[in-house]
Amino acid sequence: MDQRIIDLYDHFTHGGMNRRAFLDRLASLAGSAAAGAALLPILQNNYAKADTVDEKDPRITAEMVDVPGVQGLKGYLVRPKTGDRLPTVLVIHENRGLNPHIKDVTRRLATDGFLALGLDYLAPKGGTPQDEDKGREMIGELKQPDILASSRAAVAYLKGLSGGNGKVGAVGFCWGGGAVNNLAVNDPDLSAGVAYYGGQPKAEDVPKIKAALLLHYGGLDERINAGIPAYEEALKQSGKTYEIHVYEGANHAFNNDTNAARYDKEAADLAWKRTVAFLKKNLA
Repeated sequence: MDQRIIDLYDHFTHGGMNRRAFLDRLASLAGSAAAGAALLPILQNNYAKADTVDEKDPRITAEMVDVPGVQGLKGYLVRPKTGDRLPTVLVIHENRGLNPHIKDVTRRLATDGFLALGLDYLAPKGGTPQDEDKGREMIGELKQPDILASSRAAVAYLKGLSGGNGKVGAVGFCWGGGAVNNLAVNDPDLSAGVAYYGGQPKAEDVPKIKAALLLHYGGLDERINAGIPAYEEALKQSGKTYEIHVYEGANHAFNNDTNAARYDKEAADLAWKRTVAFLKKNLA
């Protein structure tokens, strides 16, 4: 697909324009309104593909749970059926909420030996809606102090979770990647953070970070990648434990296998392998 169309969709989904302006520009790039409409199913997520690990997989149990500390906060908790004193991981969704794809990612982590919690940051506002545009609007209305409070409540919940080993990591994607970076700055109980193409914290806040960090970026993601140099320099100067990987030729959201336009299997598989190894090392 024309990279300009992928970049346009990224601009739209991150609040750069309204839907009407997006559709008009898409029609212009595609050559007609009909051609633009034909491209929409490829650009948008197809949650029929969010079944890498079925919810009824015999290796796991999955349920929605209440998370204390923030009124109305809920999460999707997935446990391996075998093992005890397992490492725990908070999964932070993109700017659409706790959708089927993120639930699938949470189940994948459980099959890799983690107690995993996919937090619904929209639960206090009624929960993640099926309408993705509405979900993005609701995410845009969240205040940073409230986002951080929900993240920290989830870390505290996982730290004391029965069957866990008391160590907590976090994995986040896009909006969630930025939330992981912010959580690392503000919660010393976080042992490890993995941010997929997430916005970076201010350089002056980096010395507060205690967690080991693994940072994944798509090589074509100019918007997010602009913040890499300052972040890496601050991490170096502060002596933090971190890894940065840039996947050349990959777009923003390259891990999302429900999105045909941006998913990059080679990059996603390698990043996931690195993510699991990193979490096992730092949460042992």
